[in-house]
Amino acid sequence: MPSLPMILEPDTLHQHLQDENLLLVDLSGPEHYAEAHIPGAIHVHPRETRGAASPVPGLLPEKAELEQLLGRIGLKPEHHVVAYDDEGGGWAGRFIWLLESVGHRNWSLLNGGRIAWVSEGYPTSTEIPEAPEPTRPALTLDPSTTADLHEVLEAVRAGNTAIWDARAPSEYRGERQSAARSGHIPGAINLEWTRIMDPERNYRLLPEDRLRETLTSLGIEPSKPVITHCQSHHRSGLTYVAARALGYHDVRAYAGSWAEWGNHTETPVE
Repeated sequence: MPSLPMILEPDTLHQHLQDENLLLVDLSGPEHYAEAHIPGAIHVHPRETRGAASPVPGLLPEKAELEQLLGRIGLKPEHHVVAYDDEGGGWAGRFIWLLESVGHRNWSLLNGGRIAWVSEGYPTSTEIPEAPEPTRPALTLDPSTTADLHEVLEAVRAGNTAIWDARAPSEYRGERQSAARSGHIPGAINLEWTRIMDPERNYRLLPEDRLRETLTSLGIEPSKPVITHCQSHHRSGLTYVAARALGYHDVRAYAGSWAEWGNHTETPVE
């Protein structure tokens, strides 16, 4: 199949729905998937992208859990995965991060997701597709996609990394508490994930030039390493993909996010 862009428009996807190596993954809520999904899309519940036993919900699932999930959807190396959800791209972005974390780089985010697809009249289905033949992927984890707590601490000390906090301003300022401590990682730049969406365009990402200008004006620049996070690396799934799609080469997710940092007794907080 032809190469598809990282940020994929609905009309382009519509033209490629029958491509042999296309794998559509829907990360919407189960009720929305049952109500209407893109024909052929396989449902992955958002909670499947999280580790089952971890006290920090945003961390990458264990390797065996990933192998089970990706085997269930029949993932093969030749697949081009198109991920979407019903909320603007957070869960779909997290799933893409998960794919990159196991070395699968052939992916696209459906721009505007289910909202754009349904609102603009593209075909939907209530039929559950036949389960794909399970695969048995032997995964190798790629550490370059993720920053752990100690790496974030080092980035704070070095001061040469843009730490993108995708939470709401009230969380960033410590007015809304969702961990033992409130506030933000020292030096972090707050750009809420919703600010890179355009509700007037069915929650697509901002046009590339506006998105790039918005990031660089805040100091989130392609020349710097970028670490992005939120409370549990759900909202920052979208910000991770946005930076990757803009061509930022050194982008990592702090998967522990504030659920880890804010509950740790020795991490610095502003």
